[in-house]
Amino acid sequence: MEDVIVVGGSFAGLSAAMYLARARRKVLVLDSGRPRNRYSAHSHGVLALDGRRGSEVLRIARTQLAKYPTATLVRVEVRHAVKRDGSLSFDVETGKGDRFASRRLILATGLVDQRPSIPGLEERWGKSVFHCPYCDGYEFGNGPIGVLATVPLSVHFAEIVADWGKVTLFTNQAIKVDDTERASLRRRGIRLEDSPVSTLEGTSDGRLERVRLESGGAVPVRALFVATLYRQGATFAQDLGCEFVENPRGPLVKTDESKLTTVPGVYAAGDMARPTHSILFATSDGATAGTSAHQSLVTEEHQR
Repeated sequence: MEDVIVVGGSFAGLSAAMYLARARRKVLVLDSGRPRNRYSAHSHGVLALDGRRGSEVLRIARTQLAKYPTATLVRVEVRHAVKRDGSLSFDVETGKGDRFASRRLILATGLVDQRPSIPGLEERWGKSVFHCPYCDGYEFGNGPIGVLATVPLSVHFAEIVADWGKVTLFTNQAIKVDDTERASLRRRGIRLEDSPVSTLEGTSDGRLERVRLESGGAVPVRALFVATLYRQGATFAQDLGCEFVENPRGPLVKTDESKLTTVPGVYAAGDMARPTHSILFATSDGATAGTSAHQSLVTEEHQR
């Protein structure tokens, strides 16, 4: 039996596993190999690693973790995760039919962005269409950039993005902007465009040049930011009985400060359990979940 199984081997999961391995605990990481940021050409704002490809950072992390003798990484899809009746232990089954058991479980399965169905958006996702201005706004600063509305908080999102360039907020029939909000947008120098978006146009290598409108006009932009709606990357938290908190963009797993969910022995780390998302936030959450799981094991052993 493993001390801890980590489901999800991206930034949060690998960070959790690293701390457990350094505590000389048996930790198994099961990962499907589909991190949320796999579409991004580069990862910015990561201390000491600014501009590196996210895939390269993950490769280095996996290589470093693999050097610890108590850590095991397996590239596999997880099918089920269940809590054993009457005990603080868990069974995990993979898509290949393999079964593993552990005393603690850390979920780091991330989120899936539900990107708007607009022609030209999908092929530019992570290249010139983004969800995080802190991660990608600097490279397009001071030029014409857009914000595509999805939910009412897109108004506030546009006001934030305005620090990176000259913003046009495309309401795209997703939101209604009242007079107070319109005045606030004007104060931030944000142009409001109510005509629905028809398509995104640009070069074949993913560079965005303009947003075409159904009215026939076009707005020149170098980048487009979207506060995407999202869903959980897996159903394990729900299947285990974890509680969720509602967020305007989608449900998030409820945790305490130690990243413990409402189910004893189950921790959740990274995007799936927090409203703000970046590599650094996910890595920090993973470290918290890993150390918390370790300390709970020590407490349990001391009480025997």
